[in-house]
Amino acid sequence: MFSWWEKLSGKITFDFIGLNPKSQLGEAMHFFIFDTLKIFILLVTIIFMVSFLRTYFNTEKVRVYLQGKSEFSGNILASLFGIITPFCSCSAIPLFLGFMQARIPMGITFSFLISAPLNNEIAIAMLFGLFGWKIAALYIALGLSVSIIGGYVIGKMNLEKYVLIPVTPMEGELSDIKIELSVKQRAKEAWNYTKDIFNKIYIYVMIGVGIGAFIHGYIPTEFITYYAGGDSWYAVPLAVLLGIPMYSNASGVMPLIEVLTSKGMLMGTALSFMMAITALSLPEAMILKRILHIRLIAIFFGIVGLGILIVGYLFNFILGGN
Repeated sequence: MFSWWEKLSGKITFDFIGLNPKSQLGEAMHFFIFDTLKIFILLVTIIFMVSFLRTYFNTEKVRVYLQGKSEFSGNILASLFGIITPFCSCSAIPLFLGFMQARIPMGITFSFLISAPLNNEIAIAMLFGLFGWKIAALYIALGLSVSIIGGYVIGKMNLEKYVLIPVTPMEGELSDIKIELSVKQRAKEAWNYTKDIFNKIYIYVMIGVGIGAFIHGYIPTEFITYYAGGDSWYAVPLAVLLGIPMYSNASGVMPLIEVLTSKGMLMGTALSFMMAITALSLPEAMILKRILHIRLIAIFFGIVGLGILIVGYLFNFILGGN
């Protein structure tokens, strides 16, 4: 798909700029130029397509639909809704509160809070573009399992008393708001949204690609393979622990995942690292601390962290280290 750009970026790096293709700087610069535009093209295409489809849905309709659903079916629906929402772990919190105001059970709201950053459509589409449909499909299946089961378990623990702020229920019943737009209006809205999102995240993508380029050019494959490429039991938990203090969205982390796996890190270990960054982050914990008791936050992080560990090990087992 991008073979034309790989050749052209090679000419730019080695012929126009004049870097040695066998040098570390040459390899790093070629990777940076090639991957930056490749990911930008993927991002704009993916965000526009998903944003266009999203114009046929609205939050009120989802809240109406989730209201009154039984817990497990509600967990499934909330997790699926998380796929089509462009939220990172922090920006999903306002809608999380909105769900609570709509009297949607806590476990269902947590399924959404887990799924929105974890099963983000950008992450899924970029996994498909970079690693193929099998990896993307397996990630969707396991990621949804974490959000569904995690939310269901939290819902069964009767933790409502650990919500620190009063959540005032909305008056009356929610009504379904119908919005009629032409295809041209939907396309314009999707394009404006795409530009807005792209302007917010492109710098993080470039930072992620820059770090990936440094690893690609300067970190020996043997180093990655020795410390994180084998089937050592501690590789996945270490990746999760390293990921939690960081904060980024999927588009910023994906270039690192591409490089780490190309250098020998097992796919499950790399994805555990990404999932910890996107679904569990210290900024998210700091925001949640204002509205949830630390005990509930610890339970939330513990359940999701355990789910990510299981996903990492399952990925490594299913793919057989390949």
